Amino acid sequence: MSLVKPDLSGRLALVTGASRGIGYQLALQLAEAGAEVIAVARTVGGLEELDDSIKEKGGKCTLVPLDLKDLEGIDRLGGVIAERWGKLDILVANAGVLGTISPVGHVKAKTFDELMTVNLNSVWRLIRTTDPLLRLSDAGRAILLSSSVAHSARAYWGPYAASKAAVEVLGRTWAAEAEKTPLRVNNVNPGATRTHMRAQAMPGEKAEDLPTAQETASKIIGLASPELTQTGMLWDVPTQSWLNYNLPS
Repeated sequence: MSLVKPDLSGRLALVTGASRGIGYQLALQLAEAGAEVIAVARTVGGLEELDDSIKEKGGKCTLVPLDLKDLEGIDRLGGVIAERWGKLDILVANAGVLGTISPVGHVKAKTFDELMTVNLNSVWRLIRTTDPLLRLSDAGRAILLSSSVAHSARAYWGPYAASKAAVEVLGRTWAAEAEKTPLRVNNVNPGATRTHMRAQAMPGEKAEDLPTAQETASKIIGLASPELTQTGMLWDVPTQSWLNYNLPS
């Protein structure tokens, strides 16, 4: 199945990692669908480019240059959103770092700590600071970007895989806690995509054989729809299907 592109007129969306790749394209497509976008990233140049693209199409965007290792900065962001807008309709937790592809025992402590801070701790802080705001929406939507390696325990991918597996558990727990509310929380496996991170991970791969970030984002944006009913599930972009979570067998 494929998700229908939603009408997001009048909705407010927060997107992390919005300066490039899938995050950039999701922010742009959310704006094209009518949402006002709060774009978060470290790279100011990429944010400014996004802002220009959104405004060229008549959309609205607020730029937030923020390194997600600044966890208290994430807390402050929630407060700013509450004060300025009073609620949040869509959260896209997209930002992440790869770390190093190496045996678990060879990963430097500094690299591991930084990866967990950006990939996991920042997501928890985002959940904590946006949950009250999303619950004030009539159709709050949270989209947490994951990876297929969260399930495969692939050799040499330990820290990155562990961070994404943990994010999925946080998302599922959050979904269960919000089950009786209008808030819907889902994880996403975007699949192999033509991004900078993918090139880092697979330097010998032919990039032209992969879908672009724009193509991948177009298959994710439907999760922001007010009409979405699924929650606590995994949206698998390569197969365009909803996957349930099951106990080990």
